[in-house]
Amino acid sequence: GRALPPLAALAQVLRLERIRRTAILFPLQQLERYLAPGAYTEPFHLFEPGLAALQRAEELFRSGQGHTIDYVSSAVRTDHAPPPTMPEVCFIGRSNVGKSSLIRALFSLAPEVEVRVSKSPGHTKKMNFFKVGKYFTLVDMPGYGYRAPQDFVEMVEAYLQERHNLKRTFLLVDGVVGLQKTDHIAVEMLEEFGIPYVMVLTKIDRASRGLLLKNVLGIQEFIKENTQGCFPQLFLVSSVEFSGVHMLRCFVAHVTGNLPAVEAS
Repeated sequence: GRALPPLAALAQVLRLERIRRTAILFPLQQLERYLAPGAYTEPFHLFEPGLAALQRAEELFRSGQGHTIDYVSSAVRTDHAPPPTMPEVCFIGRSNVGKSSLIRALFSLAPEVEVRVSKSPGHTKKMNFFKVGKYFTLVDMPGYGYRAPQDFVEMVEAYLQERHNLKRTFLLVDGVVGLQKTDHIAVEMLEEFGIPYVMVLTKIDRASRGLLLKNVLGIQEFIKENTQGCFPQLFLVSSVEFSGVHMLRCFVAHVTGNLPAVEAS
């Protein structure tokens, strides 16, 4: 198996100095320091897990004896998907938004799990199902926009409408370029179907602080004005530096019912 990347494990992050540690574990909090005095900050604090919750989530994402994390199968239609017996989350986003890289980062504590990351966008053509022990399933959906599969809309709409065990959809948005026209179409689809979802800003290591803050505030405003099914807090991630990855693991554990409520407060 592959060696664990630096900062993939919580123990490594906790050894860092405080400012660096906050930037990795709570990138949104780190960004909040640069807001103007009196700015509206509620969407920065809706989900703030403590150390016990972060550790519990890490246990779920770490494979071990009696707890297997594995690629299960791929499907182009929902009737080819694994039986909907466990809570499920799915990740969707534009081609080249860094979806497969993020899923690989989430599963970095289970290096035997093969998440293919392609240099060319539009590599994922099917729905790929990953089983996390007996706790939940994570689905990597095909990218939309550039080089999307021909039957993308049919495949994804059917999945979103028919998959009754789907607990949350993670809509990935490029942290450098912000919301694009194709992202707006995805939001409209999720809103129309009444699917609960959350937005994840990827590639935050590539954006300047000013640009990232501008995009975060703009998207928060968009969520407030235009959505009903979107969780108001954004999740910021870098698959390279592992910023926000521990937090996202925790939110996945939370929405799939694998975090006691007391730990998530």
